[in-house]
Amino acid sequence: MKRLFAALALAASLALPASAVELGDDGLHKPTWLRDTFKDLSEDLAEANAEGKRLLVIVEQRGCIYCTKMHEEIFPEPEIDALIRENYFVVQMNLFGDVEVTDFDGTAMPEKDMATRWGVVFTPTMIFLPEEVAEGQSAAQAAVVSMPGAFGKQTTAALLTWVKDHGYESGEHFQKYLAERVTGGASN
Repeated sequence: MKRLFAALALAASLALPASAVELGDDGLHKPTWLRDTFKDLSEDLAEANAEGKRLLVIVEQRGCIYCTKMHEEIFPEPEIDALIRENYFVVQMNLFGDVEVTDFDGTAMPEKDMATRWGVVFTPTMIFLPEEVAEGQSAAQAAVVSMPGAFGKQTTAALLTWVKDHGYESGEHFQKYLAERVTGGASN
């Protein structure tokens, strides 16, 4: 009988995702690298800069299967986890949330309205910000890149590296950078 219980306990533990990330009251994943801020983007940018990190806003929603994939399969990968922890100051927004967000231009509104203002229509969407934002710009206008969707490990690691290394300043398109990094060849 003890063997049966042991076997059932083992089977149950194997059925759970090894990298399960805690869900918050809002139904969004809450990895330990996520920053809990007042969602004033100018303040968040200043704090990111003070830490020598890049500000990354990630927009998600409750029940998003693509967000779950990123949090359970992609972000926990050692290379990706290290890239995020060492280089990014990550602030989460809820696509349908009511928490007030203050944009760089001073506009303040609930998360759901800010997401609409920024043109976010898919979750997850990762919005990468520069170290300096020109006066009067919104996050959407200032973003060095916005990546809607869930991507595999290689694409995610390449994107995090490309932004960290300011690859967007070279004029090389991310797709070309990705093709070179992943396959060693050119993309179409």
